Amino acid sequence: MSWMLPFFGGNQQQQAHPNLQEIPTQSWYPSSVVSSSSRPTTPASSSGVSTHHAQPSPAEAAGVIACLKEKSVDELRKLLNDKEAYNAFFNSLEQVKIQNNLRDELRKETVQLAKENLEKEPQILELRNQCTIIRTTELAAAQEKLAELETQKEETLKTYSPSVLLEKLHASMIKVEEESEALHRQLLVKEIDLATFVQKYKKLRNTYHRRALIHLAAKTSGF
Repeated sequence: MSWMLPFFGGNQQQQAHPNLQEIPTQSWYPSSVVSSSSRPTTPASSSGVSTHHAQPSPAEAAGVIACLKEKSVDELRKLLNDKEAYNAFFNSLEQVKIQNNLRDELRKETVQLAKENLEKEPQILELRNQCTIIRTTELAAAQEKLAELETQKEETLKTYSPSVLLEKLHASMIKVEEESEALHRQLLVKEIDLATFVQKYKKLRNTYHRRALIHLAAKTSGF
């Protein structure tokens, strides 16, 4: 409970009746519940700043008054002057007991949740380690695969680069030229007849000139 019990000082304490019959209940409430017509506005209240502690509701105040009515003048005076007696009476109020029980329950639940979280910490650490291992392993495998693909890419680019293709085309031209000369020598030594020579030689020369034109076009285009 955050509200405080209001008590009376000065002449009100000296005139307190054992049964508190003459105590007006309105004096127990904050200024917000008192009619504005019965009380002038002060600078503090007009500024909207409250200087009061949280006050009990009318029902709670009525319950407190009922408890105080059962007290004698000496008991009331003791409550005013003895802090321990005041605290004991305050903590004996039903509203305070309810609030204290709620506070204790919340504290127990908080402690229980904290214990459960601490018990789960090793499991959380284990899962985190497993995730780290999996992530590291997969990353290493992915990096290895990437390096392999990069190597294949470099080899492919080297194999099919314009300069390499031109070199291969030129080499194939030389090969066709050599085959043509070999075929011509076969004709001279009469290893093949003229008709066969003409057919094969024509095919070889067509291939040679086609490749020679492609090679020339590639070189003149800037490859």
